[in-house]
Amino acid sequence: MSDGWVEIARWGIPAAVVFGATALAVVLATWLVRRARRSPRARAAADAQRAETGVALVALDDAVEELDLEVALSGALYDGGAPASLRRALLLARHTRDDAFALLRGLEPDAHPTEIARVARLLRGRIDAAAAQIAAARSEHSAWMGAHRSAASQVEDARARLDAFRAELGDPEALLADLAGRVDASEIDAAKRAADDATRFLADAESRLTDAAERAADPTRSALPVLAAAERSLRQAQEAARILEEQHRLVTDAERAVGDEVEAAREALRQAERMRADLEPEEADRLGRAVREVTAAIDAVEPEARRRPTHAVTVIARARDRLDLALGDARTAQQRLRGARTALPGTLAAARAAVARAETAASHANADARVRLSSAQAELAAARSAQDPVTALDGARRALRHAEDAIALADYDRSIGR
Repeated sequence: MSDGWVEIARWGIPAAVVFGATALAVVLATWLVRRARRSPRARAAADAQRAETGVALVALDDAVEELDLEVALSGALYDGGAPASLRRALLLARHTRDDAFALLRGLEPDAHPTEIARVARLLRGRIDAAAAQIAAARSEHSAWMGAHRSAASQVEDARARLDAFRAELGDPEALLADLAGRVDASEIDAAKRAADDATRFLADAESRLTDAAERAADPTRSALPVLAAAERSLRQAQEAARILEEQHRLVTDAERAVGDEVEAAREALRQAERMRADLEPEEADRLGRAVREVTAAIDAVEPEARRRPTHAVTVIARARDRLDLALGDARTAQQRLRGARTALPGTLAAARAAVARAETAASHANADARVRLSSAQAELAAARSAQDPVTALDGARRALRHAEDAIALADYDRSIGR
């Protein structure tokens, strides 16, 4: 027996040492790889990939807007039907852009660098493919236009669209004057900028079409680049007019609702005070502080609510959110439902106004601002379609926060001159 144990020891101990050392090396190597993947260098590399993908996504987002313009123009030229290649490219680009925004929205800020890099590579491949299809479709369209449409006929069609839009736009100053007589100037700043933009872009389109008409009459000059610039200015004028109408509607809706919003907030405060009496001392103190803060906010905003309705509605929406957080689980399901029903209209109005501001602010911003805007738009759409008031209210509040984040990111982007 002793000889057997000696033999086992003679062969077993070296084998155990070898296998043990190998296992330790494997464990150590695995640990080192994982550490390297989480190292500051790996994080920086992954963030750089994400930033590059963000730049490509912004370019794709802008290209979608340009292609949308071209498809609209083609629809007018081809009796309502854009070329199939353009339509296919636009559909692919829209799906790619929307999916990319959704993936970036779902990517956690503290995600593993490997996951960030994987998503960035995946998106970059899809974005590049969509961009290539857009370029090919636009090249095909330009060749078709050169072969089948004269520059003079294109200028004539563009002039007809411009005249139709001018008649539809009417007098932007009339909408501003309607608001100026009722609300504070700060309430119509966005509407005024939109009206100025609509007038300026319309004048620019008019000037460029005049230039294009002169070029079309001269066989030695090309009218197409100037015509494209005129179409772009016309589209920008139409977008500015949409923003003007939306801002007018937002202020008007807020005017109608602000009185009810103030009263609903006061009633919510009264209910909170009644509930406070049944809470434990610590919870009652916490709720009491929140009630005082919300009361102060409502007291401050109420005197100017009629003159600054959208501001007041936003302040009240934030105050109701603060009060609900303080109430926590103190309310019954029925009380939460009643509270959500009264808070929902004002919060939706505040979210709509914030999203409208974010759309303007983020139109020339980086990917981070556009991702937040995309989140705000998605949450607002879900809130407006939700049947349950509590779910809708939560979504509207998230939309408001995302929109405000998008505005802040866009403002920062602008401040550092990107």
